[in-house]
Amino acid sequence: HTKSPRTIANHTEALQEVMNYLLDTENQIIESPSDIKAVGHRVVHGGEMFKDSVLIDDDVTAAIEQAFDLAPLHNPPNLRGIQAAQKNLPDIPHVAVFDTAFHHSLPNKAFLYGIPNRLYRRYKIRKYGFHGTSHYFVSRQYYKETGKKAQDTKVITCHLGNGASIAAVDGGKSVDTSMGFTPLSGLVMGTRSGDIDPSILFYLIEKEELTLANVHALLNRHSGLLGVSGYASDMRDLIEEADNGDRRCQQAIDLFCYKIKQYIGSYIATMNGCDAIIFTAGIGENSPLIRQESLAEMDYLGIEVDEEKNNNAERGTVQKISTNSSKTDVFVIPTNEELVIAIDTAKIAMAADQSPWV
Repeated sequence: HTKSPRTIANHTEALQEVMNYLLDTENQIIESPSDIKAVGHRVVHGGEMFKDSVLIDDDVTAAIEQAFDLAPLHNPPNLRGIQAAQKNLPDIPHVAVFDTAFHHSLPNKAFLYGIPNRLYRRYKIRKYGFHGTSHYFVSRQYYKETGKKAQDTKVITCHLGNGASIAAVDGGKSVDTSMGFTPLSGLVMGTRSGDIDPSILFYLIEKEELTLANVHALLNRHSGLLGVSGYASDMRDLIEEADNGDRRCQQAIDLFCYKIKQYIGSYIATMNGCDAIIFTAGIGENSPLIRQESLAEMDYLGIEVDEEKNNNAERGTVQKISTNSSKTDVFVIPTNEELVIAIDTAKIAMAADQSPWV
């Protein structure tokens, strides 16, 4: 990969830079814009509207806009990216792939909150879940790797990066996941708090005289690993400092792993069993320490990590890191959300009337 820093004013300009790069004769990626047959767009929040990827039309654009309130940091730039791409490449199919889609199979008991039902009906306040393309991809890779059938398999997928979430995948379908109404809930993350007692918000507003915007920033950008350690949000930096004796960095690591363990335990109960636990994303794929600590002292459940396999797991490849006697398989599986987007886009574009492949 080559890096070429640019000051970009907007999405249209950014897309033009990408097109220039693709068309550059030195790069030899494409010869003309007509070589691009379809465009896939990652959209963070599909609300209750979308359980699958869809061809983008005016109705889809309107629905993405309706979800602005649900994902104010993500959906507006997602839509601007779509509009910029449609302007630059107007005559080909554009497809939206939603981060929330895989979790549409959650049952009512998993997605409802203990609030008045009218608030769900009126404002659609419920658990949505995120990182859907990643949880979908690594669970499918597990079936492919082991030859097991999705419908006969119970899997827990752990997407651990700066944003982190866990999903319970029973029979190939997501039945619960740690992120909720927004990506703020669930695990402790790089800068996000994860689950907290909601009363803390009222207490903070009173004690610190914070505005709602302050609280939002505090929980989303200044909490999590960064807040607990007072040092960094990057797990590599925290592990390095903890090895040098920094107590708060060690506390942040311990808290991160403890929350992962809690969710894994609860999802084993949710599914009444578990055939495999899968680690993926930046931390999940690259940190033997986090994998080891997250599954430490779970021998009652028959989960055993092979220390040597874990420490020597080759990056970028599918690796089984559990012992031969472990009741539950433990795998490291690299995620590839871009591939999911590309496959879905090709599939939908090929079925679309305006597709150049039909």
